[in-house]
Amino acid sequence: MLMRQLLLLLVLCVSWSARAQSASPAFSVVPLGVKGGLAEGNLSAYLVAAAGSPDYICLDAGSLRPGVEKAVASHAFAASVDEVLRQRIKGYCLSHPHLDHVAGLLLNAPDDAAKPIYGLASCLATVQQDYFNWRAWPNFGNGGPPPALHKYELRTLVPGQETALENTPLSVRAFPLSHGPGMQSTAFLVRSGASYLLYLGDTGADEIEKAHCLHDLWLALVPLVQARQLKAVFIEASYPNAQPPTQLFGHLTPALLLRELGVLAGLAGPAVVRGLPVVITHLKPSPGNEALIKAQLTADNTLGLRLIFPEQGRMINF
Repeated sequence: MLMRQLLLLLVLCVSWSARAQSASPAFSVVPLGVKGGLAEGNLSAYLVAAAGSPDYICLDAGSLRPGVEKAVASHAFAASVDEVLRQRIKGYCLSHPHLDHVAGLLLNAPDDAAKPIYGLASCLATVQQDYFNWRAWPNFGNGGPPPALHKYELRTLVPGQETALENTPLSVRAFPLSHGPGMQSTAFLVRSGASYLLYLGDTGADEIEKAHCLHDLWLALVPLVQARQLKAVFIEASYPNAQPPTQLFGHLTPALLLRELGVLAGLAGPAVVRGLPVVITHLKPSPGNEALIKAQLTADNTLGLRLIFPEQGRMINF
């Protein structure tokens, strides 16, 4: 019986993978930063474009220029670093205002082109009040203390409501996440035509956060997963399983991540999540952490997910 179940799992995974590979890609993703700390030049930032489009939206912006430099060196772009930063990036979606998710945007603002910044109201309020205030940094926003330089227009996303991303063929829906006491984070559901990509900013598990944010998100995803319209999920695993719950600070471990995706599998059906590409983000690069997190995810992946560990500057197509 066990052998028959394993064989069925293998057949389903191969079938899902074959269908995914035979279909044309819907998204191109260039990771500009993949770490969850310590590595100042490699912090959370992911460029996303509709396949074949040169126009990208940046999901978080912890590190920009170092990631673009690596992407140009690896031939992900046939353009200069400055051209990518100023012209190819059409805007930013910020999941939350922690520095490891916004530092690249702040540091490159003086040389950036005018473009929108999208986010939930609480995130944009912090960016405007605590960064663009002429004390922490010049006011590159469109509000706050004068003079407002109006380089960035801060555009508030309404949870669950689809918003077109200017100068791209993409649109986005935002879903609130819980990232520890007093900090709201965001999941961005990006659409290109009939295809979707989900990027989660930092988040804790519902059971630890005493919340239902992830459960509500999974419910919204069920029809997309069942219709094979969800092409990839980007989700964090910051600490190994041994990290005490009191020291997670609104983050996930491999066990918590797989438990949460198990909830999605239970809602949508286990068969339809097998082979689903899951990109692991925000690994804390403390000594030994990364290898252990990868090993724990791989060993306990009974859901049959296609686990992907992104590399800075290396394009991924979905």
